[in-house]
Order: sequence, then C-alpha cells, then structure tokens
Amino acid sequence: MNEDIKRVLDAGIHGTPELKPAEKALYLSTFRERVFVALTKRQVAQQAVYKEVKQELKGIRNGILFLNGDLPYSMLSKYIKEASKVSLSFEIVNDKETDTPLGLVLASKQDAVEREEIFVHDDFFQLD
Repeated sequence: MNEDIKRVLDAGIHGTPELKPAEKALYLSTFRERVFVALTKRQVAQQAVYKEVKQELKGIRNGILFLNGDLPYSMLSKYIKEASKVSLSFEIVNDKETDTPLGLVLASKQDAVEREEIFVHDDFFQLD
C-alpha cells in the first residue's frame, strides 16, 4: 500500500499522531523547549507567589501560563492575578489521563527558549 494512503488511513482511524505526547503531558500541554520556568504542585501550594515567576512574567511578550487543574483554584488564583497584571494569557489544564508533578509552567506560545534550568530548586522542589 502506498505510504501516503496508509498515513491518511491511520490518521482517520487513530487520529492525527501527536508529537512528543509524554513531554507535553509532563509540561502541561507544551514542549520543554518553550518553558521559561516551571513549579511543582507543592511549590504552587505555597502562600507567596514565587519571585522567579514574577520576574519572568514581566519580560515575556508572547507567552502563556499553564496551570494544573488538579490543584484547587485558591492555589492558582494568585498566579492568575499576576498574569493578568501583565496581560498574559493563562490556561488551566485538566488532563485526567496523565499525572504530572508540575503545578505551573510559564512558556512561550510558539518560540523555543531553550533554557537549561527551568526549575526553582528550594525546600519544596521535588519531581516524583
């Protein structure tokens, strides 16, 4: 069977193949290469907004804030307010099929930023 026909049939039966689905599940629906900063669920649960997130929010022009919908809105709202202050869009990601330790991902909408270190290492940081 012609490869093009097979690809079209497979897409019709199984849906369009997704690029790096495990990576996108971990980083709340975006690619690792687009991430400026990421926080774990435990870090997002802390009372104060992380200064690293505030600093990054100020400098981003074409970004988006992804928040884990598994967390209560009361934990997410402080970050939503910070994003709103700088007119940055946000998305609450509700993916019940996968479990990610991340609670917040601040990323570029389209461009790769290729940061070597995206995590804030403190007493609450732990990727399980």
